[in-house]
This record gives sequence, structure tokens and C-alpha cells, in this order.
Amino acid sequence: MEWGTLVATLGGGLIAIAGTVLADRLRTRQEHRRSLQARRRDVYTEFITAAGEAHTELRRLAQNGAGATDLEAASRSALTNARVYEVRERLFLGASSRVAGTGQTMFERLRALRKVVASGAGVSTPAFHDIYHPYLDAVWAYRKAVRDELDGHALTPADFGWSAWDGRERCPHCTERAADTAPGRR
Repeated sequence: MEWGTLVATLGGGLIAIAGTVLADRLRTRQEHRRSLQARRRDVYTEFITAAGEAHTELRRLAQNGAGATDLEAASRSALTNARVYEVRERLFLGASSRVAGTGQTMFERLRALRKVVASGAGVSTPAFHDIYHPYLDAVWAYRKAVRDELDGHALTPADFGWSAWDGRERCPHCTERAADTAPGRR
């Protein structure tokens, strides 16, 4: 047996083994990336859903606030029952820093909304809308960050025919208030 044949056979075997190991490593890395993206998508969705449930209950309280005996307790329960605090912690553990940051801003604005509802501000009061619209803006900023990360295609207000995310331009209370405070009106 010649040395050249032996070296060629061993070299071919090593190349085949290295190719197999490399392909397996790349497949494992790709599976890990897909798994991470799926876990993130789940927690991102769970967070926005929990915040949405709390938001719905806070709006209900603001609309029917006079009927609640303790708005402070009821508004706190809105966030607790929706599991916002719990899901927020999971968001912090698995989210990218950008999504975690926009999620925290959204959470802070939701808590500000809770405080204004607890103080007795009704859904049609300026105090409610001064907090409500920044919350909507934060919700859309969160959605934009999530879509940008997961799909690479962030939304813009123009996609919906809007000029801004905060919803003031579509809010009958705010447009009426703006008309009442416009120059030349008393």
C-alpha cells in the first residue's frame, strides 16, 4: 500500500467528518435561533395581551367609576388580574434590550393610567386623556419594536392613514377639546 493512497483516504475521511460536524453545528445554531424567536414571540404577545386586558378593565372603571366603591383597589386589581407584573418579568428575562425598553415604557404609562383612574378621572375627562394618549403611543412603539425585531417590517402610522400613534386625531374628546381651546374661541 502506498503512503499517498493512505494519506488521501485519511484526508478525505477528515474532510467528511469536519463537514458533518460543521453542518450539525450550523443546524443546531439555526434551531436555537428559531426556538429563541418563538419564545420571544410568545412572551411579546403575552405581554401585549396582558396589558390590553388591564387597559380594557381600566377603561371600564373610568367609564363606570362612580359605581366602584374603591377605585384604588379596583384599578390595582385590573393590573394584577391581567398578570401584567408576572408577564413583564418574563419579558425582561427573554426580550431583546430594545423590546424590553419599549415594554417598560408601556408598563409605566399603563401604571400612570391606573393612577389617574384610581383618582376618579372619567373616560371623558382631560385628566384621563392626558395620560391615555401617551399610553397608546407607548403601545404602538412596543408593537413597532416587536415587529421590527421579529419580522423586520415595522409599521408606521401612515399604514393606517394616521399621522401619529397616540390616537388624539381620532379621539372625539380630544378633537372637541382642541376646538374649544383654539385661538379665537372662548
